[in-house]
Amino acid sequence: MAEKKLNDRSSSLNEVTDDLTSKVIDVGNSGSEIKNDPAKRNVPPFVQGIIWVVVLGFLVFLATGLLRAQKGIVAIGEPSPEFVLTTFADDQYPQGRDIALKDLKGKVVVINFWASWCKPCESEASDLEEAWKYYESRGDVVFLGVDYVDTEPEARSYLAKFDITYINGPDLGTRISQLFNRNIGVPETYIIDQDGLLQYIKIGPFASVDEIKSVIDPIINRE
Repeated sequence: MAEKKLNDRSSSLNEVTDDLTSKVIDVGNSGSEIKNDPAKRNVPPFVQGIIWVVVLGFLVFLATGLLRAQKGIVAIGEPSPEFVLTTFADDQYPQGRDIALKDLKGKVVVINFWASWCKPCESEASDLEEAWKYYESRGDVVFLGVDYVDTEPEARSYLAKFDITYINGPDLGTRISQLFNRNIGVPETYIIDQDGLLQYIKIGPFASVDEIKSVIDPIINRE
């Protein structure tokens, strides 16, 4: 009798094992069917459309960024981006003063990006100051120095070293340089005409005062 019960239990255990094995196989087959059945596997068309729109939009964004990096955000003949330069503080302006480009319409504006750690900047510093002195009395030309990624003590020492007297201020948060999409190198100079249009871009230092004048004079004297 005991042997019969043992055989019965063994038989029952085998049946349970076979049943579980069969179910596992069924699940595996079901998974295979899902993978092999396009109707069960494919994403709904409208979801596919959304995915493609997102992917294409991202690609367009990357392509636009690359083009801008190559040619710059603003091109010759286009309106200059508007900005406000806050000058270094002094006795007259303890908090600095805000110089808005929009308030300089009707004047030629020379925007020079520089830094105290920039050796090429030093080669043009005196020439820029001399050019500024040449045009200062006219009243229709403005020089703006934009100090890029610098510290104020070093920047002030640089301005004092070259006796620079035209308006200067730090590029806080690099906001101004980003507007012009610069090559992240200094010096660079942008010259804006009386109508607020960009007329000239200089990458690197000017070679002489005469070179600076040769760019500004035609803009001033055009009809």
